[in-house]
Amino acid sequence: MIATRIPQKDARFYFVSYPCEDVLRRVRFISRFYAEGEAPIAAAEINKQDEVAGFIQQIERKDDAFQRSMSQAKIKAIRNFYETAVTQPPIPGTVLLFTSETLDFSPMGQFQNVGDLREPREKYLIIDGQHRLAALEFYLRSHPEEAKSIHVPCIIFDGQSEDFAAEMFVIINSTPTRINKSHLIDLYERVSWEKPDKRLAAKVLERLYNESDSPLRYRINRLGNRSKQDKWIMQAELFNEVHRWILKSWNTKDPERITDAAVERRYRVLQEFLRAARSAWGDAWGDPKYNVTKPVTLKAMIRVCADLNAKDPDPDGRERRWTQRLAPWGQLVREFRDEGFYERFAAKGQVERVGKVHKYLAAAVKL
Repeated sequence: MIATRIPQKDARFYFVSYPCEDVLRRVRFISRFYAEGEAPIAAAEINKQDEVAGFIQQIERKDDAFQRSMSQAKIKAIRNFYETAVTQPPIPGTVLLFTSETLDFSPMGQFQNVGDLREPREKYLIIDGQHRLAALEFYLRSHPEEAKSIHVPCIIFDGQSEDFAAEMFVIINSTPTRINKSHLIDLYERVSWEKPDKRLAAKVLERLYNESDSPLRYRINRLGNRSKQDKWIMQAELFNEVHRWILKSWNTKDPERITDAAVERRYRVLQEFLRAARSAWGDAWGDPKYNVTKPVTLKAMIRVCADLNAKDPDPDGRERRWTQRLAPWGQLVREFRDEGFYERFAAKGQVERVGKVHKYLAAAVKL
């Protein structure tokens, strides 16, 4: 196929004009899958006439994918635009595609950057434009002759790892209106330019969510407000507290290397502290009638963890010592009843309230 090679600094990519049928044949729709907490559209929920819902149900879902789950409403709205657009070009912006294969490019004549580009053996991943291409699939089904006249402007990146594609996705979607912060946190560890302290915090959070010995396993809401499971705290909120702790102990002159051992050390501090806290709170831990495992108190406890680790960092026998140290919290259970909690810890907002609860809990264990 004819392509324009576009060099930029040490990088190069290609621009092609793909006929509608060809691009749909060459792409792979995929979305990020969370092992727990976000169920795909169930077959029973699908109206037989709703082809969009049926299409989304069949999309490949992987834990290490970077794309968001697809929106039925967005696909339908774009398809409607394709149907109504006449003089307005239906797809004026480029779709970004990726292949890990290094593609052969043969310049034509005197043109060094215009030539023949060999297509990859595998299908392209879509970095940006999944909804536009999904809507085009349905437009092709309902208006085949009109759809065949549409050529899709595409930028193709090749010869890199899938982490390159994930990084491009984050660069494009880094504004709050594009994807929620929780989704970005999941991808921090794959972004080469992100600060190491944030990448470390993201890796620790991943362990807190997934590890079988974590008191917060599956209790962190990684999906924004879409999760229907019983969650205790938003991932972005918890990330802020874990990152705050890491920054307090971060040596800027000799930064901590992001190794498995570094993640393990940080994770064990939080995991053993939370197990000690769970022991101290007893039956109030996880009980919705108490505010113990709700965001304000959880964030305050992470701050106590940072204080305690600064004063007592020895990992040998740490959980046993900390269980004894936090035992006085068991006498505070009544103060953390959900009823009247916000009056007992009156504040102008959550930031101030977290600070008050932090001081209260720290004082109780003489920190």
